[in-house]
Amino acid sequence: MTARVLVVDDIEANLKLLQARLLAEYFEVLTASNGPEAIDICQKGQCDIVLLDVMMPGMDGYTVCETLKSDPRTAHLPVIMVTALDQPSDKLKGLEAGADEFLTKPVNDLALTTRVKSLARLKMVTDELKMRVTTGQDFGFSNLGQEALDPLGGKEGKVLIVDDSAASYEMVVKTIGEEQEVNVITNPQEALFRIADEAYDLVAISLAIEDFDALRLCSQIRSLDRTRMVPLLLIAQEGDDASLIRAIDLGVNDYISKPLEPNELKARVRTQVRRKRLNDRLRENVQLTMEMAVKDSLTGLNNRRYFDSHIQTLFGKAQAAGKPLALIVMDIDHFKLVNDTYGHQAGDDVLRTFAERLNKNVRTKDLACRFGGEEFVIAMPETDQELAFVVADRMRREIAAHPFVIDGGTNQISVTISAGVSSYLSENDSINAMLKRADEALYTAKRNGRNQVITNTAAAA
Repeated sequence: MTARVLVVDDIEANLKLLQARLLAEYFEVLTASNGPEAIDICQKGQCDIVLLDVMMPGMDGYTVCETLKSDPRTAHLPVIMVTALDQPSDKLKGLEAGADEFLTKPVNDLALTTRVKSLARLKMVTDELKMRVTTGQDFGFSNLGQEALDPLGGKEGKVLIVDDSAASYEMVVKTIGEEQEVNVITNPQEALFRIADEAYDLVAISLAIEDFDALRLCSQIRSLDRTRMVPLLLIAQEGDDASLIRAIDLGVNDYISKPLEPNELKARVRTQVRRKRLNDRLRENVQLTMEMAVKDSLTGLNNRRYFDSHIQTLFGKAQAAGKPLALIVMDIDHFKLVNDTYGHQAGDDVLRTFAERLNKNVRTKDLACRFGGEEFVIAMPETDQELAFVVADRMRREIAAHPFVIDGGTNQISVTISAGVSSYLSENDSINAMLKRADEALYTAKRNGRNQVITNTAAAA
């Protein structure tokens, strides 16, 4: 994958070296020699990731990172701090400034490629989610609010450690246990079942498990639908580059080498937990957006778009099996008068209550939709015209018999409906023809005084 990487360093030789390495991996590279220049590039949206040197004159890397993370325009921009400093306090200072990753000079090629690719994927997911949040707000979908972009900063996740060395996993638990919920499994043979059964935000796997190929477990996790999206973090021995290269090819997200540096471990775990949450939010919002596209927001019924896309399937099945299919088109009588007399809020109350009653009178296999305004349609598979008439008339009588509560329960009004019924006639019939016959029957019911059900045969007569 590719991304636009901004390399920030006041030393020209360092810029050229990192630029050459990244270009070799087909990244697009921008450079900046100082903090203000880097901030300007980021605020203009010209990069996806920042590779930021710590030690720079004037404005150091910590200050640049704090500035970027405090600005809503750049807060979600991944920052990798590059430093020759190796003291834990230096990395802790970077974490507090908001850094997502660390690289220590001299920069290892594998580490550079892995960290940049991992954060590039995170940025892509974040951008997609931000776009959906903005689109949702434009369409008035409050469910897609800015809270979708605030996944607790990568904390309070559920992490599984797969390791058979107590000394190893106890150190990991101690390091990340204050921020994450940590489970340990020492038998790698059982790990795949555990991961499939429980929802984890991250799985950390030791490459040093005795008499076991940890990469085989990684491959199995990536091959199953239920586990393939779980981030994987490998705990490796220093210098085990060959295994790590194979691991990255298998889809492992990140690695950390022993001896483990606590602040670096915390940062890597946070990054992967955050990425998992953003992926989950994105999938949830995709599903929510799809539902919103086919649901009527006021009544909760399916809308005209959904009806148009699904009635063809019901019609095709009726044709193929030679079974009946009926349509009921319903309209609330004098609905405009309700709005004019009691207000649009009362009209909304009537529509919602009507939809609830409609749902109680249809079967699971029936297709009930709000067609628009005060008009509703029900498609009833394996139902002939006579039975559809009985269902429609039962609904008509129930609606007329029970007043509708409006104005928050302070008032009640009587409501009636009219309905038209049609059915599938022959192999030469069509959906449009059925709808037209049901509409004609509905208009006949309206002309005849409302509060009645008419079949298309009666309308024709």
